[in-house]
Amino acid sequence: MEKLLDIQHMMKYYGNKSSLTKAVDDISFSVEKGEFTAVMGASGSGKTTLLNCISTIDRVTGGHILVEGKDVTRLRGRSLSKFRREKLGFIFQDFNLLDTLNGFDNIALALQIQNEKPARIPGRVEDMAQKLNIREVLKKYPYQMSGGQKQRVGIARALATNPKILLADEATSALDPETTMEVLSLLRRVNEELGVTIVLITHQMNVVQQIANRVAVMSSGKVVERGDVYDVFAAPRQKVTKRFISTAVSGIPEKSRVERLHAQCPGHIVTVLIRQHDVTDTVDGSVIGASGQNISQLIAEHGIHSSLQYGGIDTVRGVAIGAITYEFSGDGVDAFLAELARNSDIIDFGTADDQVPYEQALATAGQE
Repeated sequence: MEKLLDIQHMMKYYGNKSSLTKAVDDISFSVEKGEFTAVMGASGSGKTTLLNCISTIDRVTGGHILVEGKDVTRLRGRSLSKFRREKLGFIFQDFNLLDTLNGFDNIALALQIQNEKPARIPGRVEDMAQKLNIREVLKKYPYQMSGGQKQRVGIARALATNPKILLADEATSALDPETTMEVLSLLRRVNEELGVTIVLITHQMNVVQQIANRVAVMSSGKVVERGDVYDVFAAPRQKVTKRFISTAVSGIPEKSRVERLHAQCPGHIVTVLIRQHDVTDTVDGSVIGASGQNISQLIAEHGIHSSLQYGGIDTVRGVAIGAITYEFSGDGVDAFLAELARNSDIIDFGTADDQVPYEQALATAGQE
């Protein structure tokens, strides 16, 4: 695959020696042509600063950003303006449409800034409107549009100039859930059908889960984890990633629910993590095996009584992940759990009479 974006030891510091803020601190990763990469992190993690540096809105303190092999951190003046016009498209959280222009003219504005021939602009606008199914809003002004319509116009404007990379900063955080789904579907179609490379900044885990194929997790100005979306969701390695994943992937019971289960069920309360595929670490090549794939077989072999108490299965790029919580009881439970643990990742909360503290159980299973 061809590297379209290559970030090499990039740093962005603010302030002076006596009060220095490292917004982005020596990060390196690449985005291949045609990828949909999400950069996620909490507020203050540095993800928006990273996007601003890629777009050259902010100048890096150190390191390099290469687009199609050209170091854009060295560009100045007309060369920089030309790069922005021809290589980058932007989608903004607040839509950034001009209130005095209708949908057609908002899209056309990007082409006018690019010095496109006037005779070619109407055809280009109509073409984008048809591809993105927004012809009905071309004559409307922003105040007449819904949030989703505004964002679709913003996407059309960003794509009108045929950019190499589409940069999106929290593109759905200002939208309601239904409209978010519509915009995500549109972005996925832009990536898959038009082949546009997208870098999306977000704190919304469901956004990453539904449309990205690669993810980079930022914390305190560093990329702490990156890889295929399924691999990162199914087997997160860093604490910050695990906290993010827990907000999006269903199934692991909260502490109060475990306490209620112990009050109702005398047997072993055990959560089995569901991971449909093996996961390979891109750094050291180690493999984390699939999990929860032979529960029924082991229950039958050991003659254990089982009762499903709680759970949730989700999908990431069509592959299942999640967790299911059981009560297990009967003779031979210890031997059963020992074999289950060799085949799957489990969280053993103990029995009503011999409870394992919640935090201890999570830490033992690597979920904290």
